[in-house]
Parts: sequence; C-alpha cells; structure tokens
Amino acid sequence: MSRLLSRSVVALSGGLILLLCLSACSSRPLVPDWQLSAKSASEAFVSAYLSGNARVEALEWAKARRAVASTGRPDLLARLELLRCATRVASLVFEPCTAFEALRADAPAAERAYADYLDARLPSAGRAFLPAGQQRLAGAAPAAQADILRSMDEPLSQLVGAAVLLRAGQASPAVMSLAVETASAQGWRRPLLAWLGAEALRAEQAGNAEEAARLRRRMDLVAAPPAVSSPVPRPSPAVSP
Repeated sequence: MSRLLSRSVVALSGGLILLLCLSACSSRPLVPDWQLSAKSASEAFVSAYLSGNARVEALEWAKARRAVASTGRPDLLARLELLRCATRVASLVFEPCTAFEALRADAPAAERAYADYLDARLPSAGRAFLPAGQQRLAGAAPAAQADILRSMDEPLSQLVGAAVLLRAGQASPAVMSLAVETASAQGWRRPLLAWLGAEALRAEQAGNAEEAARLRRRMDLVAAPPAVSSPVPRPSPAVSP
C-alpha cells in the first residue's frame, strides 16, 4: 500500500477509509493520476466542510467523486461516500447516508458495518469490522469513553466516535467536553458550533442557565463573521513650499 496515498484520508474517519490506497502502488513506479486527484480533493473537501466553507467543499467534493468514479469501482465510491457522511456525523448532522446506501450492495463488509456504526445501529457482532479505536469505544463502559477517545490519533476520529455516542444517547459530559475541545483546537467551526450547541442544550435541560449562557456567548464568537479592519491611511507626500 502506498504510504503517500493512505495516511491522511485513511485516518480521517478512524482507519476505515482505505479509499486511496487499495491498489498495490508501492510496487509501481508511478501513482495513477486518479488517486492523486482523489486524495488531494478528499482532503480539501473534508477541511472545507469542517471549516464551514460550503463553496469550496462542494467544488472539491465534485473533483473527488469524479476521480473515484473514473475507476468504475462501486466499492471505492462507497468508501468515499462514507468519508463524506463521517464528516457530517462528526458535526452532529444526523441524516441518512443515502448515497452510500445506493452502493451498499457492492460495498465490502467493513464499509457496511461502518455505515451502521455511523447510524448508531451496529449490532455487537459487527464491531470486529470497525477500526481498532472505534471497536474499543463501541463496547466501552461510560467511564472509559473519554479516555478511549483521547487515545485516538486523529481529531476527526475522536469527533466521529463522540458523535456516535451522542446519537445513541450514551455521550457523557466528559465526552461532549472533549468533542468541544477537539473541534476548538483544530479551528473547525462547523463541528465546534454543533457541539457547543449540544452542551448548551444539556445545560439548559439541567437548569444551569448560567452555563448555557456562557456556552451560547462562545457560540456567538465562533459564528461571528471575521472583522474587517479599516485600511491604515497613508501619509500624504510632503509638498515643498
């Protein structure tokens, strides 16, 4: 497997998405153009989505999908669709992964299991197909969840795991705080707003109005458009008398 193509996109959703390294590229002198294009565009659309840049995300997603579709391999396209769904789940966008479902019949067992995991409906028998970190998380006691999330190397993996717990109604306050911390450290505006909102809602439901207000003030900071500084006036050129 080509290390050049594997590390960043594979790690983005916890080790499942072997999207760009299924070919035995390490023994070949040249990497196929479609893999280079798919890797670059995949990284760009994930980053743009998490940062809240919808225009760039749409453009890069189209490039990535076009590159992968050029292979005519539904299994690879299914994995790409899962990567897209994982970024949305990490941002607490809980909706059906319909594009993957259209490809499910031709997807490998690991991808089918991961899709069920993202939907918080994976049976215990399917855990063996998950990436190692998500396997540990899926069967963990609530007190161990936050520590398992911290042990994951990739920030997006942490957010995906935390989001699946929240979707299943199992996320502890420590898990939610960790998700906020992770999104904040990465500067990922979209998931940070979502997780701050989830924490604020929990605080309101617990009757902690002060904490909810603090969280919503923080949300206002994240959502505020960047300030545009006024240009510094240049001094007028000296005029000789």
